[in-house]
Order: sequence, then C-alpha cells, then structure tokens
Amino acid sequence: MEYSRPVVLVHGAWHGAWCWATFQAELDRRGITSYAIDLPGHGTSLEPLGGLDHDAAHLAATLDHLNLTDAVLVGHSYGGAVITQAAAGRSDLAHLIYVTAFALNAGESVMGALRSLDPHDVDLGAAMQFHRDGTSTLDPQLAVAALYGSCSPEAVAAALPRLSIQPGATMTENVTVTPRDAITSTYVRCLKDRAIHPAHQAVFAARCTTQIDLDTDHSPFVSMPGALADIVEPIARPA
Repeated sequence: MEYSRPVVLVHGAWHGAWCWATFQAELDRRGITSYAIDLPGHGTSLEPLGGLDHDAAHLAATLDHLNLTDAVLVGHSYGGAVITQAAAGRSDLAHLIYVTAFALNAGESVMGALRSLDPHDVDLGAAMQFHRDGTSTLDPQLAVAALYGSCSPEAVAAALPRLSIQPGATMTENVTVTPRDAITSTYVRCLKDRAIHPAHQAVFAARCTTQIDLDTDHSPFVSMPGALADIVEPIARPA
C-alpha cells in the first residue's frame, strides 16, 4: 500500500473535532489516515478550557501519545495558532497546513496580529457574544454568514447546535516560535471568507512556503472537501 503521512486536524474557535467529519470521510476514500482532535473543553472533551498554551500542549501530548512521526498538521482558523505553538522544537513534523488560519510569528497573538493589519469588514464580529468570565460564544443565526456561507442548509443545521464556548486567552496569548523557518508550510486562502478577510489571509499566506486559493467560505472542509483533499493529498503522500 502506498505510504501516507498521518494528517492531524486541529479545529478553530467555537468548534470541535466534529467539524472535520466530511473531510475525514474524503481522506478515508483516498486511503489517507487522519486524526481529528478535540481541543480541551471542546466537542466531547471533558478537560477544562484553557488558553493557547494549554491547547498547544494538548496537541503536542496527543502527537506523543499516538507516536506520530512524519506528521502533517492542519490548523483551521484559530487552530493555525495552535499548530504553530505546538510545533516548537519538534523534529517529527513533515509539514504545516494553514486553512484560512492564523500563521503567527513569534511574539504574536491572534488579536495582536489582527490589530496590526488594516481593518476590513467581516461578519464574524457581529456574531460574537462576549461574557463576563472572558469567554465568547457565537449567535447561531449570525454565525451562518460568517462561517458557512457556501455550505448546504443541511450541513449548517447540523453544525450550529455544536458550536461551543471559546476562552478569551486563546486569542490573547502569544506564540513563542516561528516554526515555518524550519518546517515547510502551505496556506489555503478562502476567497469568500467572512470570518478572516482574504486580505488578512494574504498577509499570513506570504509567511508560508506555498499558497493555494479556494473560492469558498470559512469552512472548506464542509463546503469543498474534495478540493481541500486535493491540496492535502500530495503533501500526505509525497512522490
């Protein structure tokens, strides 16, 4: 059987491993092994919520527990910050894939990076609801335009009830490394994204080895799973 690198899928804010189900099914059809993880407190995880450092440590521990080598890390949205920090000092990673994600440099946080960029209107801000404990949730109806504009009504109906709480520390803690100096990377820019503006994505994409554009929304793993798999497959199955 043809060799395939393991692909580890890291979800973004307010989501869980559940969001990758359609995409994992596509990878399965291609014989590519993938692992979708729940960050602490998300999806079916019973662990407490934490900040970026906590999430990155959980990802690193999961890689060690599964004994994954030559792995491809795929981070979506906030998950890009997680894979960036988790890659610190690791020599067992083959590639980093940022799917409309935060490809941060050392000393940057998600919010810090956004504040440094020229402002552009998106729908995500209107959907966010902030709470006194420092967490946030999304208004389900407003989240549709921000996250799922190109997805089917059935996919949207299945996703909205599973959106969860997001801790503020995930957005304000800095990454301490720039792993793309040592690990090759690909940026998938989504041109119809209403959560992270394509112009902001372009800044992050310029930090990566390769950029590929998809004409879709913030959730290509649902709206264009085949096209996203076409990007991941040659990385997971190198010639």
